[in-house]
Amino acid sequence: MIVVNRLDVTYGSVHALERIDAAFSPGTVSALVGHNGSGKSTLLHVLAGLVSCTHGSVTGVPRSIAFVPQQVAVDELVPLSVAATVNMGLWAKLGAWRRPSRADRRFCMSTMRRMGVLELAERRLGDLSGGQRQRTLLAQALVQQADLLLLDEPTTGLDPDACDIINTAIREEAARGATVIMATHDRRQAEAADTIHRLVNGLLHDQG
Repeated sequence: MIVVNRLDVTYGSVHALERIDAAFSPGTVSALVGHNGSGKSTLLHVLAGLVSCTHGSVTGVPRSIAFVPQQVAVDELVPLSVAATVNMGLWAKLGAWRRPSRADRRFCMSTMRRMGVLELAERRLGDLSGGQRQRTLLAQALVQQADLLLLDEPTTGLDPDACDIINTAIREEAARGATVIMATHDRRQAEAADTIHRLVNGLLHDQG
């Protein structure tokens, strides 16, 4: 179990998170909800090891972590194909220089098929629609088979079909035993989670 205890994160004079207490269990989906600037992304970044806490502690974070950022965080000029992007998910297992096995390549292909992007394998990431790009990034994360899956606004602005594919994958990852934590503005997506954590101006107001 991941336990967040009295967590503070401060950027200069700005208190991004204050006195956060929360717990996240394997095999569950947790939704972080709140307005923009409430601290959702900051908490994900702390759990991903990208931001250090000013005070407090986070314990129980597994070594294998997959993080899917917001679409706006992805540079559209990156000259990577869909297949290359998804295959990068193997780096956590193989390192950047070991060649993937035939089984690894089959797994990547099956994951792209699962996310509905196999037919886009040779397309450049920056040429895709928002939904296609988000499903590609999630496919990269799924290939890692991580114990902790972090998602920042995974379905914002996407069409219903893309949302259904992503939400199904999220639930399947929890069924696999992963701890899934996502920031979301989607009320239906949040209500489908096992636990909701509501953040307001860096403070955790309720969870249940």
